[in-house]
Amino acid sequence: MAPLGQGPLTVAQGFLLGGVQIGVSLLVNAGIVCAAGAIAAFLARRPAWLRVQRYVTGTLLGLIAVKLATDKARPVVV
Repeated sequence: MAPLGQGPLTVAQGFLLGGVQIGVSLLVNAGIVCAAGAIAAFLARRPAWLRVQRYVTGTLLGLIAVKLATDKARPVVV
């Protein structure tokens, strides 16, 4: 008798779970790619929206930089 968790059924379940994970990740990544393409096409047709997107993104990145530069948190000593 095989030790607990090391039989052929466990190996088959592992491969099945891996296949499901790969399938789900492919679907999610394909959705992200399609959404990014649609947004890029939208911004390419509307230069004003592209300008707004750049200003908003730049402002948010600048705010994050200021937040990180002024953070008073101290590292945890273990």
